[in-house]
Amino acid sequence: MKDKIKEAFNQIQAEETLKKNTKVFLAGQMQKHTKPITRQLCMYATACACLLLLLIGGCWLYFTPTSGISIDINPSIELSVNRFGRIISVDGINADGHALSDTLNIKFKNYTDAINQVLENEKIAELLADDEILEITVMGSDETQSAKILSEIEQCTAEHKNTYCYFASREDTVAAHEAGLSFGKYRAFLELKKLDPDILPESIRGMTMREIRDLMEELCGGNDDGTSSDSNKGYGHHGSHNGQGYRKKQGEE
Repeated sequence: MKDKIKEAFNQIQAEETLKKNTKVFLAGQMQKHTKPITRQLCMYATACACLLLLLIGGCWLYFTPTSGISIDINPSIELSVNRFGRIISVDGINADGHALSDTLNIKFKNYTDAINQVLENEKIAELLADDEILEITVMGSDETQSAKILSEIEQCTAEHKNTYCYFASREDTVAAHEAGLSFGKYRAFLELKKLDPDILPESIRGMTMREIRDLMEELCGGNDDGTSSDSNKGYGHHGSHNGQGYRKKQGEE
């Protein structure tokens, strides 16, 4: 009898020991599997965060303008260019400019493709055929990029009569926008101001670049000494932002 009781008691202890060992084993197994899962989740979350930062940073870089291109003939439009040479916005400066921008499919295209499309536009081609003047001004704080853009735009316009290219700093455009003018017209306004101090921006806002240049010549013809100002010694294909040093485009009379 005593032997049976002792055997039964030992079995109970064995079962308790087995349960305890089983719990320890299962806990160990769970811990082994939990650590890799937690580590994988952390790595996945870190990768997602890095990807998100890259996407945000990439979008910021892409949609940040570094240069601008003002195109004036009346219509007048301005193009914003990013550091990759892509057009990220097209803004009409006047009513005709808004109408022209609606017909152009140049957003996100390279600026040379954009300029070529403008030059090939039916309205612009018609105006140039009627002896109107087209002025293109490159604006920007990045002088290296702006110089490259200006050089390539000059190549695009080389075969087009009455087209002229200039450079202006980004700071110079602020006053133009405050006056409600595109930069091409604002530069012409400053030239006119030297000839007629009473002239106002509103006087030329609706004029074509040809009409503005004709007005300059008219005012120059009225000088007392009969001489012309430096700004009217001929319109140049490449000029500085202050309107001086214009040179006749090769092949023009």
